[in-house]
Amino acid sequence: MSGTSHDGVDAAVASIKGTGAGARVELLRLSRSPYPETLREKVSEAFTGSARDICALNFELGEFFARAALKAAREARLTPQQVDLIGSHGQTIYHIPAGPWRAGSTLQIGEGAVIAARTGVVTVSDFRPADIAAGGQGAPLVPYADWALFRKKGRTLAVQNIGGIANVTVVTEALEDVIGFDTGPGCSLIDETVKIMSSGKLAYDKDGKMASGGKIIPDMLKELMSDPYFREKPPKSTGREYFGLEMAKGLLKRYRREEKEDLLHTLTAFTAESIFIAYKKFVFPRYDIDRVLLAGGGAKNRLLVRLLGGKFPCPVGLTDDFGVPSQAREALCFAVLANETISGAPSNVPGATGAKKRAILGKISLPGR
Repeated sequence: MSGTSHDGVDAAVASIKGTGAGARVELLRLSRSPYPETLREKVSEAFTGSARDICALNFELGEFFARAALKAAREARLTPQQVDLIGSHGQTIYHIPAGPWRAGSTLQIGEGAVIAARTGVVTVSDFRPADIAAGGQGAPLVPYADWALFRKKGRTLAVQNIGGIANVTVVTEALEDVIGFDTGPGCSLIDETVKIMSSGKLAYDKDGKMASGGKIIPDMLKELMSDPYFREKPPKSTGREYFGLEMAKGLLKRYRREEKEDLLHTLTAFTAESIFIAYKKFVFPRYDIDRVLLAGGGAKNRLLVRLLGGKFPCPVGLTDDFGVPSQAREALCFAVLANETISGAPSNVPGATGAKKRAILGKISLPGR
């Protein structure tokens, strides 16, 4: 089980046999557990919260994740005793990529020891720090799992996740040729803007309907695309602390006279353009991409998908086309990573994170007797 966003948990129940290139993965069930409103507010506030608040939320989320795992098992008609392993990515609170003049660090909460104690199942959590300790950015971590899930002989695929932040994995036959990086914002700026505009009544622009009623604000799009992040070369990663609430507040202040639908349309176009520019600069010069596969919540945004489809020279579809539901992909990836960890196998990809060496990811929590 794994896969968290700022508004809930996606839990994938999977059968995994073997490891690495020989792994055989079957999705048995995808379960969604939205955060209650009070917990969602705590998570949002934690991005700028006190040490005390984050400390308490770490254990509260552990309890919630445990309930989500047990719920997923029930829906798959399994008892906890029939579940061998839980993998939990956790809730990202802050992510600081390594740079020329700073060390990297990251913080994901949702205490693994609580999950193990409440479920009675061995739990692997907190995957990012091991890669950072090995000299990497700690993100993106899913390229190894994408390689295990989507590798096809004679084909090069791009798996494009669009969550709060957007990231790409270029899946090749050989693991050493796989790369991945954060392309920039996914739905983070769109979501934060919708929340502000609706005074918290709405969490996102469902299907991109509001944005579809607007048009691009040229000056705003030009300003957004001038961000220095898009000139940085991979490996690179980013987060909501950069493309998130504070940026959305600044944009709404500077463009307060614009129509709401136009603002949302521009932010949606920004996500599409930033993804395509990342491919144009850093992917297409090295790889001939046969197909782009979309995953994550942004794959439900019809306007965003339409804008992306109009930019790429190759077909753009969903991971569903290759047997992995787009909403299950991230949760399934962390199930794969947990399986590698418990097998003693490294699962970071230095070509994606910039790590100096392969590393076994995650921390193992035992349930006790």
